[in-house]
Amino acid sequence: SLSSASCCNLWFAIGSLSNRHTMETIFSALFTLAMLTLLQAVLGFDNLLYISLESKRAPADERDNVRRWGIGLAVGLRIILLFVLIKVVGYFENPLFNLHWSGVITSTVNLHSLIILAGGVFIMYTATKEIFHMLSMDDLEKGDPDAKAASSKIIIARIVLMNLVFSFDSILSAMALTKTFWVMATAIIIGGVLMIWLAGRVAAFLQKNRMYEVLGLFILFVVGIMLLTEGGHMAKLELFGHHIVAMSKATFYFVITILILVDVVQTRYQKKLMKLKSSS
Repeated sequence: SLSSASCCNLWFAIGSLSNRHTMETIFSALFTLAMLTLLQAVLGFDNLLYISLESKRAPADERDNVRRWGIGLAVGLRIILLFVLIKVVGYFENPLFNLHWSGVITSTVNLHSLIILAGGVFIMYTATKEIFHMLSMDDLEKGDPDAKAASSKIIIARIVLMNLVFSFDSILSAMALTKTFWVMATAIIIGGVLMIWLAGRVAAFLQKNRMYEVLGLFILFVVGIMLLTEGGHMAKLELFGHHIVAMSKATFYFVITILILVDVVQTRYQKKLMKLKSSS
């Protein structure tokens, strides 16, 4: 009958719309997942460098496990942090205390800015300490097995903690792109797997090319400065009447490019000088 045909057409139309909406939702989720994975890769460069440099302080036979455990635990904690931030993101932006010294320093510090500032200070301290260690040529791998085991645990803890500091920006950026928890969690897991895969290769490259280790430490120092400016900007920090502006990622990568170019040119120049001296 006509009414039966109309009902069939209506159900077919509803089914088509439903399928189309489902496909659009799936494609949208996959596109967002791809964007978040790319974001994890871009924002994770400084984290990857820190892991590669920090893990070399562990005993040689434990470095791979240190990186895997450090990144693996950090990924799990990142997902927990993501869940917490979704629920209480406003709390991290609420002011904790104010600083006011007229003409010298004014600031409104919140928990987010405090974490970022602490991470920046710690990274700058780590980079500076490693540079002085390289100059003094101390051997940190000497000692008894118990000290080595304790050292590995401390390094894993440092990797996990700094990974969480680095994760704030990527998680908040992810929350700006989507509200779907499983998409963000999947991107974090993929980013963690990529980081485990790349960290060993970066560490091996630095081990074979020790000259670039100094470059890596100075890049890490710049990362610390970037985190300090970012934390200061979040805290609305003013020093001697001047606002602290966060270093942009474009500026960061430009500085890194210049550092790499200078290092490459200097290395080639030194090799050329050595050839001239040996031939003369």
